[in-house]
Amino acid sequence: MNNELIIDASGHEIVIALLSDKRLVELNREKVDTQFAVGDIYLGRVRKVMPGLNAAFVDVGYEKDAFLHYFDLGPQVLSLNKYVRHTITGKQKHASLQYFKPEPDINKDGKITEVLQSDQQVMIQVAKEPISTKGPRITSEISIAGRYIVLIPFSEKVSVSQKIKSSEERERLKRLILSIKPKNFGVIVRTVAEAKGVADLDADMNDLVNKWNTCFQALLTAKPPQRVLGELNRTSAILRDMLNASFSAIHVNDERMYGEISEYLHTIAPDKEKIVKLHKNGAAMFDQLGVERQVKALFGKTVTMKSGAYLIIEHTEALHVIDVNSGNRSKSQSDQETNALEVNLEAAVEVARQLRLRDMGGIIVVDFIDLHSPLNRKTLFNKLRDEMKSDRAKHTILPPSKFGLIQITRERVRPETSVDTAEKCPTCGGTGEVQASILLMDQIENNLRYILTEQNESGVTLCVHPYIAAYLTKGFWSQRMQWWWKYKKSVKIKSVSSYHFLEYHFLNKNEDEIKV
Repeated sequence: MNNELIIDASGHEIVIALLSDKRLVELNREKVDTQFAVGDIYLGRVRKVMPGLNAAFVDVGYEKDAFLHYFDLGPQVLSLNKYVRHTITGKQKHASLQYFKPEPDINKDGKITEVLQSDQQVMIQVAKEPISTKGPRITSEISIAGRYIVLIPFSEKVSVSQKIKSSEERERLKRLILSIKPKNFGVIVRTVAEAKGVADLDADMNDLVNKWNTCFQALLTAKPPQRVLGELNRTSAILRDMLNASFSAIHVNDERMYGEISEYLHTIAPDKEKIVKLHKNGAAMFDQLGVERQVKALFGKTVTMKSGAYLIIEHTEALHVIDVNSGNRSKSQSDQETNALEVNLEAAVEVARQLRLRDMGGIIVVDFIDLHSPLNRKTLFNKLRDEMKSDRAKHTILPPSKFGLIQITRERVRPETSVDTAEKCPTCGGTGEVQASILLMDQIENNLRYILTEQNESGVTLCVHPYIAAYLTKGFWSQRMQWWWKYKKSVKIKSVSSYHFLEYHFLNKNEDEIKV
């Protein structure tokens, strides 16, 4: 398997595409000024305790209060609350928990009123980003994730990932961690730690302890609501969680981010530092590397597979429904059951891919083509389960029902990725009325004059269809040259093949769109 990461950074957002053997499997959009990312740690203030829900609403600075249920408090919440209280009042002099006396674990069947009260300051961690009309979902069970281990304050438990099958290796890793971990810190050993030596684990441990120290220093002067420790950005988190020998290239078009990624790779995997490549070409990177075409083909309601079979994906408030159709695919030499199994197996691969790609969460129901043989149904179930092993989100798959339905629950921690694949008619713009294309240059000219003279913008970029770009730039006395002569300002022309013929946009020097 050959993995590539493509990072397209613009003025207002970063789009991250993960390709596996040139096929798009993940697409993430991250706002440059994003807040409330999963893993961020905040000092919040309890706004309201709801005994009927056995939960509390906490002010973390978002427009809607975050939701904290009793089950999300974590067993060591009393120790955490004591640590926060002592730090704020100056009784806790050091970040270290060496001499900290932990409180007893809370009763798992207890009440929220026994732990929290209104106006109390609490340290929490974002478990789910704000989705739709809901605020962030939070937890008091703090954990700090590293490359090889996850550090859990106020615990002494050491556990090893179940994906490491060798009992000898699991025991070796547990012994190593017990020999290097600080007191009153628990540790979860991640799958990528398999076969790693004590030096790698110790370096990761020191890095996470330093982050806890940073959190402590911020807590000394923090006023709720305030973030006291930020999670890595989405790019670094993907590299931390997924980077392995299969990564062959990381393409990025921003010099600052290129430096950050190179520096981060130098820290976690120096041998991989050379795979980072800076994309300097002015053309859209996603277009040039073939990502844009895959995005447009994969995010519609209908997803077609190579054989001619296709999926229909529908979203409702309660669940997602995926219907598998054989389309025009059939083999005359095969019986119906064999055809159905082949289509279903191909669909299982695409379904697993679509769940990761769109980051679909909650309940998903897949209506596969009916299979009569119990052996075939089991083969389909095993295929889908195997394909979803690479999915980092927690998920559960139920065996096919007698109606041929497979039910999946998948953890939702971020808003679902959605891409508009419907384009307006290039002639009528969706109005049903034809606009005279001869007026296009007049419109561009009028808007450009306003931007350059009235708004006094500089470093303007005009994004247009390739045909229009050619018209504006060809020849010595081109239209672009005429603009320079007329306004004494240079205008950059950018060709975007995904635009329809009459579409154009103006960007400022920060690559943010200029509204006119």
